Amino acid sequence: MVLPPDPVIEIRALGADEVRARAGELAAITADCVGGGASIGFMLPFSAESARPFWQGVADAVGRGDRVCLAALVDGVAMGTVQLHLALPPNQPHRADVMKLQVHRAARGRGLATRLMQHLEIEAALHGRSLLVLDTVVGGDADRLYVRLGWHRAGVIPGYALWPAGGECDTQFYWKRV
Repeated sequence: MVLPPDPVIEIRALGADEVRARAGELAAITADCVGGGASIGFMLPFSAESARPFWQGVADAVGRGDRVCLAALVDGVAMGTVQLHLALPPNQPHRADVMKLQVHRAARGRGLATRLMQHLEIEAALHGRSLLVLDTVVGGDADRLYVRLGWHRAGVIPGYALWPAGGECDTQFYWKRV
């Protein structure tokens, strides 16, 4: 997949019906990221078809108001995504978890992850959330991105998750006030 040199990029929140309608595009992003080694909760072998049930669950959560799903559309096609998990215990109404920042490898280097995270902070504020938390693999591209975007390191848990092909990976936790 080759993108044009100056594509039209739009970042927007998807409703439950649009998540369902774009499940194939979103699943392709997830499969590409996992295939590229991203530790985002899935193990190899993994395909876009394997990701479809996950995205149906995201659509259901969006429909319940438990989650916000943002997409980066490149010339109208979803090429990146991130989620804001809102369904937290009653003593945490001010907080949300950032989940599954993913950009298809064909669309990397165009600022999609940065734009997704900036829009995510706006969505968090619109939902009355002032504290965001997330976790990511130590030393990866996302780790560096979060530092550039002003996130604060909270600590590392060794062996917290597995790489898609197996083997433990260390995980860095971050927080940010918005």
